[in-house]
Amino acid sequence: MTGLYIHIPFCATRCSYCDFYSQTDSALLSDYVEALIREMHLRRGEITDPVGTIYFGGGTPSLLSPRELEHILDEACRLFPLSSDAEITLEANPDDLTQAYTQEIAALPINRISMGAQSFRDEDLLFLNRRHSSRQVYEAVDHCRHVGLTNLSIDLIYGLPEQTPARWQDNITAICSIAPPHISAYHLIYEEGTSLTRMLRTGKIREVEEDVSLEFFCMLREQLTEAGYEHYEISNFARPNRHSRHNSSYWNDAPFLGLGPSAHSFDGKCTRRANVADLRRYLAAIAEGEAPYSKEILSANERYNETLMTRLRTAQGLPISLIEERFGAKRAEECLQAVAPFVRNGLLVKQEDGRIRLTERGIFLSDSIISELFIV
Repeated sequence: MTGLYIHIPFCATRCSYCDFYSQTDSALLSDYVEALIREMHLRRGEITDPVGTIYFGGGTPSLLSPRELEHILDEACRLFPLSSDAEITLEANPDDLTQAYTQEIAALPINRISMGAQSFRDEDLLFLNRRHSSRQVYEAVDHCRHVGLTNLSIDLIYGLPEQTPARWQDNITAICSIAPPHISAYHLIYEEGTSLTRMLRTGKIREVEEDVSLEFFCMLREQLTEAGYEHYEISNFARPNRHSRHNSSYWNDAPFLGLGPSAHSFDGKCTRRANVADLRRYLAAIAEGEAPYSKEILSANERYNETLMTRLRTAQGLPISLIEERFGAKRAEECLQAVAPFVRNGLLVKQEDGRIRLTERGIFLSDSIISELFIV
């Protein structure tokens, strides 16, 4: 199966923490939709296998009107071999999911909504420069469920400056009361070029202590697993059979085609492609019948490192048999030797079936563990 990612590089406002490619001037949105469809035509030959997932990401895809979404989906379904049970996800801001909007998109092939709630506390939302209120999150969930859009994923962010366990507990209690099929929870990251990072460097805010962040993570994991969620990837929890099929394809090295400025593609083997992260350059090039991009051919070591990174992030872990199949018996033995100290320290575990996976303590330290296992 192949995945199709469609980037919508427009936002009504800029969140303080976000470094994804987007802009707040939507004057070119209509032109962009037509350019996006032209890129589909230009690249239709890159997909031959059935498309199992379509993901509208951004930016804020819910800024598109239902008619624009329908136009894009009609062309995608006509140009690419779409699986009969394809998962089609729309990222959305809660305040965009009005009663009227959800009624219209429910008539489209969209069957999954990924909602960027981030917090159920209004003071957090104000700090993050989110444009919705906590009340609008509840309303959006009700609107979606009322029209049959029940396959919901809700995003949360933890580790905010001055966040306390009690404040984080408010968010966990709220998300459990809504009980969406899927929850994504991310630790706040200070990305270069964001207003949040500028505030950090000028001393206006301080990062939350690491031991407090670990407490937040453990609170979330314990309470969600008790509530029946599977912790199937470091940042993702789901009811049984409600994993994100699109994101899971990334972790399992499936090929995917990315459309729009800054979108990435992968052939499932060793070639990655990144579209230019510039809307005007993208529009001008597409008008001339080209899709500007850069290409990277991954070396064997880079493929090995990516395999470690993606597989160890998941609950299933890294099968040593996969390393041997892809990179040979010698590399598999070297991998076992490299993970041995982390197994002894209780950060990794080697299962009887030959899989290596992170322990509960290791999950929070995953970035440093995985980077130490990389071949440079």
